[in-house]
Amino acid sequence: MLLCTACLVGLQLLISCCWAFACHSTEPSPDFTLPGDYLLAGLFPLHSGCLQVRHRPEVTLCDRTGSFNEHGYHLFQAMRLGVEEINNSTTLLPNVTLGYQLYDVCSDSANVYATLSVLSLPGPRHIELQGDLLRYSPKVLAVIGPDTTNRAATTAALLSPFLMPLLLEQIHKVNFLLHKDTVMFNDNGDPLSSYNIIAWDWSGPKWTFTVLGSSTWSPVQLDINETKIQWHGKDNQVPKSVCSSDCLEGHQRVVTGFHPCCFECVPCGAGTFLNKSDLYRCQPCGKEEWAPEGSQTCFPRTVVFLACQEHTSWVLLAANTLLLLLLLGTAGLFAWHLDTPVVRSAGGRLCFLMLGSLAAGSGSLYGFFGEPTRPACLLRQALFALGFTIFLSCLTVRSFQLIIIFKFSTKAPTFYRAWVQNHGAGLFVMISSAAQLLICLTWLVVWTPLPTREYQRFPHLVMLECTEANSLGFILAFLYNGLLSISAFACSYLGKDLPENYNEAKCVTFSLLFNFMSWIAFFTTASVYDGKYVPAVNMLAGLSSLSSGFGGYFLPKCYVILCRPDLNSTEHFQASIQDYTRHRGST
Repeated sequence: MLLCTACLVGLQLLISCCWAFACHSTEPSPDFTLPGDYLLAGLFPLHSGCLQVRHRPEVTLCDRTGSFNEHGYHLFQAMRLGVEEINNSTTLLPNVTLGYQLYDVCSDSANVYATLSVLSLPGPRHIELQGDLLRYSPKVLAVIGPDTTNRAATTAALLSPFLMPLLLEQIHKVNFLLHKDTVMFNDNGDPLSSYNIIAWDWSGPKWTFTVLGSSTWSPVQLDINETKIQWHGKDNQVPKSVCSSDCLEGHQRVVTGFHPCCFECVPCGAGTFLNKSDLYRCQPCGKEEWAPEGSQTCFPRTVVFLACQEHTSWVLLAANTLLLLLLLGTAGLFAWHLDTPVVRSAGGRLCFLMLGSLAAGSGSLYGFFGEPTRPACLLRQALFALGFTIFLSCLTVRSFQLIIIFKFSTKAPTFYRAWVQNHGAGLFVMISSAAQLLICLTWLVVWTPLPTREYQRFPHLVMLECTEANSLGFILAFLYNGLLSISAFACSYLGKDLPENYNEAKCVTFSLLFNFMSWIAFFTTASVYDGKYVPAVNMLAGLSSLSSGFGGYFLPKCYVILCRPDLNSTEHFQASIQDYTRHRGST
């Protein structure tokens, strides 16, 4: 409290003295100087002050006859010797030369003038009051002295706002009588005496002072007549006496140096906010909250997932439902024409297994819509992978069986009979599907897909999703279907020269290439985009695979059954086989 009072008095003196320096030619100068890289100031009483009783401040000249002060001279010589010893040493401050400016502070007025000279800038020798005192660089680095309490308090008050090292560490508790006035301090070191608040007026040829107010301790009261204060600014505008201005909203105070009033303003980072109860530390938001940079409060995160009400979902749901209806319609059409050559050449009853597997895969795609649940996460990818595996296995074995019948039945009759007698087609589909089933069960047990809330990708969103895309089981199931697709493509390509009614190379090749492109597009998109529409892209890739498989294999046969019944006859198929046989015989 005492130091704050001294600061207040010092600032009043500083404002008046700065005004005097700006408007008049009176300039204090050091009595002894030594140039150097860094300057130290010494404030010592080389002469004694006036000893007579004074009831008002007066300017005292220092070079009076008979006023030499030996104690101050000893302090003066001690500082000179200390600086010279440092400069002459090769170890204390190598490559640095200290300089000094020594002032005679025989009186209060000389002490104030010397302090103001210390604070002045090099060159123009004036003091600038700035909003950011951190960047104010006076010509002197530090001050030593004065050696008396009252002058040290004044000097400290003037130097403290400019962050120059503090001269007064402690004012001891005292209690004495001074000119019939008791000077005493309470337990906190605060003064209990009354005093006047004055401002020096150095504007005229004679230096005077003006009483601005008074302070009493019993009762505790402070009176200031603000109309008497002469500020140095334009139109007597009151200057701001702060080290740092208040920070903007959402900016924390980072203290620079030793004074809590001197700080830099740093915006709170994203995900944090500044509570007004603590202006020096940004606090993190809760897990379900977020905040932009420089925020004073947190906001609830938006929970996002692929909702059924969105237009994208409507389109995908409509397309998937249409595919299911086409699959059911095709199953009914094939059941009605089960004994026709087209259905028998397509695989007969095997076609219903293929259509059922495509329907199972299509049904699994509904699990991509709405808020993820445990059953949806468990079934949607695994059921699709298993259903598409059954379809690809049937497609592969169907193409392979045609190659055996037309190309190897006569060249390798033993292998052909073993294939037919041991039901090779059904055995291959069963083993292939069982292998994928084992992969899916391992996936569901070891890397169980579960609904989760993802907080890391977007600071303002909570992503509801399943964990299947990050698991090894998902990758294994996808790679297995990729191998089956390559096998089906190879078998279809080998049968490109079969009879026209059995040659499905073009359509199957197109459907499998479209399947590859769909999943390549999905993984490419997922690698660069991780928003809430990733399930929609995944579902679109699956829907494209199922549609390409259905369109490439079943649609041509449906066209023949419905639009070209003349081609769906035994005679036409026998003629096609005879043409193939004659062509093979001629080559």
